[in-house]
Amino acid sequence: MERYVIGLDNGGTSTKAAIFDLTGKEIATAGRSTKVITPKSGYTERDMEELWLANCDCIKRAINKAGINGEDVLGIAVCGHGKGLYPWGKDGKPAYNGIISTDSRAWKYPEKWHENGVYEEIHDRTCQEIMACQQVSLLAWFKDHHRDIYDNIQYAFSVKDYVRFRLTGEAYSEATDISGSGLMNVRDVRFDKDILEKMGIGEVYDMLPPIRYSYDLCGTISKEASELTGLPEGTAVAGGMFDIDACAVAVDVTSPDRMCTIAGTWSINEYIAKEPVMDGTIAMNSLFAMPGYYLVEECSATSSGNLEWYLENCMENEKIPEGENIYSVVNAKVASVKPEECDVYFLPFLYGSNAHPLGKGAFIGLTTYHNKAHMLRAIYEGVVFSHKTHIERLLLSRERPEAIRMAGGAANSEVWVQMFADILGFPIETVDAKELGALGCGMAAAIAAGVYKDYKDAAKHMVHVSGRVEPNPQMHEIYQKKYEKYHAVSKALDTVWGQFEV
Repeated sequence: MERYVIGLDNGGTSTKAAIFDLTGKEIATAGRSTKVITPKSGYTERDMEELWLANCDCIKRAINKAGINGEDVLGIAVCGHGKGLYPWGKDGKPAYNGIISTDSRAWKYPEKWHENGVYEEIHDRTCQEIMACQQVSLLAWFKDHHRDIYDNIQYAFSVKDYVRFRLTGEAYSEATDISGSGLMNVRDVRFDKDILEKMGIGEVYDMLPPIRYSYDLCGTISKEASELTGLPEGTAVAGGMFDIDACAVAVDVTSPDRMCTIAGTWSINEYIAKEPVMDGTIAMNSLFAMPGYYLVEECSATSSGNLEWYLENCMENEKIPEGENIYSVVNAKVASVKPEECDVYFLPFLYGSNAHPLGKGAFIGLTTYHNKAHMLRAIYEGVVFSHKTHIERLLLSRERPEAIRMAGGAANSEVWVQMFADILGFPIETVDAKELGALGCGMAAAIAAGVYKDYKDAAKHMVHVSGRVEPNPQMHEIYQKKYEKYHAVSKALDTVWGQFEV
């Protein structure tokens, strides 16, 4: 009898379920969007009950599309966007909306903790910069602005820990996610009340469920979840992981010599190491899905989510030729303009910036001559320039990799993948699977079920490199000059951004 695993991937705006066999072959997928709620500028939220039902619907539809029985599923695991906050109330229901990782309402708190010396006091234990969208900042914001909500929080979850809680009824803090929250002593792999008290939120210590690893068994499908998903009651549920860890294991970044870049809503650039990088050259160290390793990460909300915004707001009425889709149309438009002939620059800061805490998105250099093709090329280039900014920081603390593995939506575009190779100056490798976050979760479920002993073993059977794109030296030289101008444009706006304070 064929056996399967399910991976659930919860991004900032969508949920996907994917079913894989034990060789990593994708059998069926189902996806569903959830509405983003923006009550104010800088706020990005979603209804937590809607999100839960979307996960259940995706599981059930994927099982039906695969034509399998729920009994054929060995286990399931969940991944999701990191940071953000999904608070569960003491009254047995969500304490507030879920807050997505693009939220910036708490931007003043990282600044305050830097100014008053708290950051310096705790950095050797948290091993990371503090960001406005992390649980630590958001919880501090709730304490100051909505004390009633803050006092009602029973569990401070990440998105995937919340979904897993609804699947099983058991509350846990999985290590990869919680170690990137600013709430944890990453060095000692434990919660540290002293850290929380220094940040003025000592009460949060009681909101943090026990820590588990990604492949640990963290409960089984409950009766309620069984009725909603079609999975049998008692089906194993593994811990799951932060989606950037899931993508890393899904492209076999299971040794320190490899590096990957993930182009989704966030620009994620990462590698794994035995020790965190603490010299100030990089922003984030968190616990990797493989015990004993840290995930060394440079990131910002500056990647392909910018393209989605443009498509929704500027190309919603675009005529799509028969047999094509909006992305093939976009790729053709981008390819129609040579890089040296496009003097439009785009700062991909619609959801956040890696140049200034208040940086905003902008097209620079537009004239009446320019059209959608120029603007789309500028978006593609701006996104890769942002990734390059992060990767250059990572390379200060390690040797150059032989190639970079790529994941995320942009990896589905041949034009964009070639641009990544040309701008970064590295070969870019991609893998067969499309739903990489879900595949990483499927690998965790297979380990929890005892099929494979660890991620290296699972990767040998379930990860298959499908493509490699070499950089064009001539294009790299052209892009390098454009990259320098991109940074000059961004820096020139540093004194302006404060006028857009939210």
